[in-house]
Amino acid sequence: MEVYFPRTYVDQTDFEVFNKVPKGKYTIGLGQLKMACVNDREDINSISLTVLQNLLKKHAIDPKMVGRLEVGTETLLDKSKSTKTILMNLFRESGNHDVEGITSINACYGSTNALFNSINWVQSKSWDGRYAIVISSDVAVYPKGNARPTGGCGAIAMLIGPNAPLVFDDVRSTFIDHTYDFYKPDPFSEYPTVDGHQSIEIYLNAMRHCFKTFKAKWNQAHGVTPSYHDFSYFCFHTPFGKMVQKSFFALLLEDMKANPSKYDSQIIEALSKSNFKFDATTNKVLQKSIYNNEWKHKCERSLHLAKNLGNIYTGSLYNGLQSLLCDPSIDLGGQRVMLFSYGSGCASSMFSVKVHPSYKSSPLYEHA
Repeated sequence: MEVYFPRTYVDQTDFEVFNKVPKGKYTIGLGQLKMACVNDREDINSISLTVLQNLLKKHAIDPKMVGRLEVGTETLLDKSKSTKTILMNLFRESGNHDVEGITSINACYGSTNALFNSINWVQSKSWDGRYAIVISSDVAVYPKGNARPTGGCGAIAMLIGPNAPLVFDDVRSTFIDHTYDFYKPDPFSEYPTVDGHQSIEIYLNAMRHCFKTFKAKWNQAHGVTPSYHDFSYFCFHTPFGKMVQKSFFALLLEDMKANPSKYDSQIIEALSKSNFKFDATTNKVLQKSIYNNEWKHKCERSLHLAKNLGNIYTGSLYNGLQSLLCDPSIDLGGQRVMLFSYGSGCASSMFSVKVHPSYKSSPLYEHA
């Protein structure tokens, strides 16, 4: 994996002063520290080219050894031509034009679809022995108002191939529905139309459905129903930090409801009075409980990049995984990480990755 973000950013503390809002509204209320932004010398194409070039050069990957390149983004400079075709400039010198894949678009979900396509290709009869690369990049901008501090910018590149230090499990679940919580109906505007409160509810609903389906499909495949305790770490799509905290506790509550004997009896008794309904009160109960340490250890550390870059749309889930991999205070070797991807509109998936015990000795990891 490779990550790229611009040198320019807005400090959220300064942004609070500039917008004349109460101190802590963005830094505490949203859980954001900084917000990356492009200047007049960068755009979606340039940051995608940069992260791909860095991946190829840093890890000495011959462009001829790439057989699939897919992009996930919702930031479009051309409403017809695929962003992927721009990236083919980096393959021209090698003479390699036999590279499958195009751009996937669905709000913040596009790169997850690109990732699934690439994994499926490597595992299929069509695979020709070469690498697949997934580019996940976006420039997230909002008009003046409450949503503007939830913007951001960045790009992630992922190399997919055999003998990998990160292995995706064979079970994944998906929830897709028709909603209008976030959309871009105006072709002349880069700003989305957003219903923030509705989007949060749709996000949480999609996560619950995915978790339920994931457990059922895992049971069908492996003969056992997994629970929260079977995963060492969690990464969620990150529109802003506090949304991830809410999602973590909502998932934890679902598991408490299904497996009450595995949790503290007093907390279970308190939550059962509301029939395990997730609301502001329940969220506060969990935040003040012994399980707040679980949040800090298993999930909050995945927000390092997100807190400093803001929402990078399709890449926000994967910079969570990148944050965990580069955290020197933990060893992910032999651990399983659960990931939840969400894109408004809505498309979502839940899946997991197993980290090889010797992942830190990988030549690719040494350059991270």
